[in-house]
Amino acid sequence: MAFKQHDDSSHSFHRLVPDQRDLRDAHALGFSRGSIFGVLRILLFIILDAGMVILAWIAAKRIPAMIPGLQVVDGFYLLPHSEQHPGFLLPIIVINTGVLVAANLYGPRFQRRSYFSLITKLSLAQAILVMITFLYQPGLNFSRSTFILGWLFTILFVLLARLGAEGLITLLREEGAVRRKIMLVGHGQDMERARLLIELINKKEFDIVAMVSLEALADMEHWQSRLDEVYFQGAGEVFVCSWQSINHPMEFYWSIKSSGLNLRILPIDLEIPAQRPQIEMIGGMPSIVFVPPTLVGSDFLLKRSFDVVMSALILILASPLYVAIALLIRFDSPGKIFYKQQRAGLRGKTIQVWKFRTMVENADQLQALLEAHNQTDGVLFKMKDDPRITKVGKFLRRYSLDEIPQVINVLFGTMSLVGPRPLPLRDVERFQDHHHLRHNVMPGITGLWQVSGRSDITDFDEAFKLDIAYIQNWSLGLDFQILLRTIKVVLGKEGAY
Repeated sequence: MAFKQHDDSSHSFHRLVPDQRDLRDAHALGFSRGSIFGVLRILLFIILDAGMVILAWIAAKRIPAMIPGLQVVDGFYLLPHSEQHPGFLLPIIVINTGVLVAANLYGPRFQRRSYFSLITKLSLAQAILVMITFLYQPGLNFSRSTFILGWLFTILFVLLARLGAEGLITLLREEGAVRRKIMLVGHGQDMERARLLIELINKKEFDIVAMVSLEALADMEHWQSRLDEVYFQGAGEVFVCSWQSINHPMEFYWSIKSSGLNLRILPIDLEIPAQRPQIEMIGGMPSIVFVPPTLVGSDFLLKRSFDVVMSALILILASPLYVAIALLIRFDSPGKIFYKQQRAGLRGKTIQVWKFRTMVENADQLQALLEAHNQTDGVLFKMKDDPRITKVGKFLRRYSLDEIPQVINVLFGTMSLVGPRPLPLRDVERFQDHHHLRHNVMPGITGLWQVSGRSDITDFDEAFKLDIAYIQNWSLGLDFQILLRTIKVVLGKEGAY
């Protein structure tokens, strides 16, 4: 289907008008790729759960007969036995899977992985089963042990199966299989932020097959052919990162929908929090709802508790490493073992950050002479071959071992394991006003900026956007992802100098 472009659009997305065709008319009848994947996923998980329920009740029926002392009552049959005993296996499967379907536990990923809800809904299914048994056959004698084991085994088997399935999916995605192919549309900076967050948080669930900027899209004569191209590449969704910049959203939406692709809007240009919002319709208009946790402040309390426990363990377990590094520094060059530098902490308050010394003793005085060789935009000071760094210091920096004394800062409550890096006062003095937003949270030993390139990032505004993305998307899960990614980055010596 060809499209005409009109000149009434200023910059981002030219108005697309189908030739002699209703805007809502698709190429041909058929299922969208996103719908097909969704239906297949639901069917596979229903089959998996049903299989686990069958195994659970077979085990519950046979185990009591194998254990002396457990009473086995005849009359309760899983398979049809006679007209008076038609069998309970089919109702058991229908009730359990039906309750899970009603609770939307076959829905999106975060709902499938709501394991506490899974336990409560399977328990509800067993209660419904007991009630139906009494109503359907009030005179039936059944073994309490069979029902209790059936309940426990159902929960255990379904949980294990789901954990195994999710683990298998993760492994397959690591190998490049069963990934969901998508296309990004938006401004360059918005798409880059979206790409970093998608790659970091979603465990390789998505495979970006195309990135189309709104500026480039304005000059494209065949937008529909581009959609067809990504469709045949296997893409099922279009992620829009700069929705507010699209001049004709209705026509943009219908061009995607009529191509059999799902449209997903990433509110990156809205600058809103991303703490698992809920979409609620108000008078036909979608609203984004942010609900606080049941125990307000519990997530940050857990973060602080985790920081204290982990930093204490690191300090204890790594004490031999501390001693070895201290000896290397002492024999390598004259000066102190530890270097305490004043940096900007929470709310801009000055804190002393602990590090192993990696430079010569008078490094701070020499920096003024090296400013002309700065390889960043001026806010940060970075030199790839800084002459002040000692031989041992180069090794420590390559593996970020100079940073590990900062667990002392974590114990004292001036830093966290994960957060925006505290910067030297020299750098903070060069901040623009909006850069101080990163001081609204406690600084960390590692952060989203560090795992996205470490010293390879030379534009401070790019690093600042990553810090803000971390603050807006913060969760305990994101902290764990960054910690795991940090280990990979450090071992790979990516961007370190």
